[in-house]
Amino acid sequence: MSDSYKKYTYFITGGGTGGHIYPAVAVTEALNGDLSTKKIYYVGNPDNLEYKIVQGFNLEFLPIKISGMPRKISFSFLKWGIQLIIASSKALYYLLKYKPNAILGTGGYVSAPTLIASWFTKIPYMIHDCDAQPGIVSRLVAPRAKNISLAFEDSAHYLKNKNYNVNGNPIRKEFKTLSKEQAREDLQLENKTTICIMGGSQGAKSIDEATVDCLKQIFEKYNVQVIFQTGAKHYENVISKLKEIYSGYENNENLVIKPYFDNMVTVLKASDIAISRAGSLSLSEICACGIAPILIPYPYAAADHQRKNAKSLLNKGACLYLEDSETTGENLLKKLDELLSNPEVLRKIQENTSNLAKLDATEKIVEQLKKVASNG
Repeated sequence: MSDSYKKYTYFITGGGTGGHIYPAVAVTEALNGDLSTKKIYYVGNPDNLEYKIVQGFNLEFLPIKISGMPRKISFSFLKWGIQLIIASSKALYYLLKYKPNAILGTGGYVSAPTLIASWFTKIPYMIHDCDAQPGIVSRLVAPRAKNISLAFEDSAHYLKNKNYNVNGNPIRKEFKTLSKEQAREDLQLENKTTICIMGGSQGAKSIDEATVDCLKQIFEKYNVQVIFQTGAKHYENVISKLKEIYSGYENNENLVIKPYFDNMVTVLKASDIAISRAGSLSLSEICACGIAPILIPYPYAAADHQRKNAKSLLNKGACLYLEDSETTGENLLKKLDELLSNPEVLRKIQENTSNLAKLDATEKIVEQLKKVASNG
């Protein structure tokens, strides 16, 4: 049978955080629409976020139980080692049963058992790493990968494999199709300068507190509108503090404040400036929207990857940067002033983020994965 008529079965594995899951979902969506796809299975932890997210797609979920690796040698490390052996054995069972043509791993500890099990079956795999400094799993499995997809050029020298492509992170197709005007209309906002403030789905205490401290001054000084995602666990506290220091905020039609937005595509597409953590997927989405970001990396991220992600953009003139420990209302207002009082600076940073956007990342990864499957 010629390759043009051959159909392929894929295993997709990755999880723990949205930065590993959403790229996998974007690739899965594209594979589902490809005529050469026979079947897709998602291998993940049923107790993790990936299980909830994957339910909305036409996928068969194959469960394995694995937790993060303890950083110190201890009894917990021994327990984890046993857990890894059991999870890898179950992944091996799935590989022998369903016989995929190729595997895509998008990172996180949950991807390790399937990729390790593939060493015994000779099923080829490809990995995608989303950070400027690859995680432990990516560094472990990279030497045997048939192809490596990277979000950042900077990460290549950490991996022992020269067969890599800097594709960027796969993002949802709505980032290419939704206009700024339509996004603002969907959010019932005016067509004027818009600031998005977010600390991720869980929020960020330092960003929330600094925002509360300077929110009133932002509106007094600038003709802007603000979209403020607090995170569910911080929302009540944010509202309580706002009532103390910014009476009448409820009547400000230029302020939208919620614990969480189900559709961040619309929020980001409506925005000109973003105050954000520096998770890799968030940065890819910010670049896809041509937003000028003020990045405040989470200081306790594994391997300090958020700081490295942010510094990668800073070195390219694609963000302003603020340490978490220096995030106060006063300093946040100063950073905003650098952008809002200098239209040329704002425009240049937006131009630089747009130039970093890789809107065809999903399509490139799908084509590379199909090649791995066909050559397997």
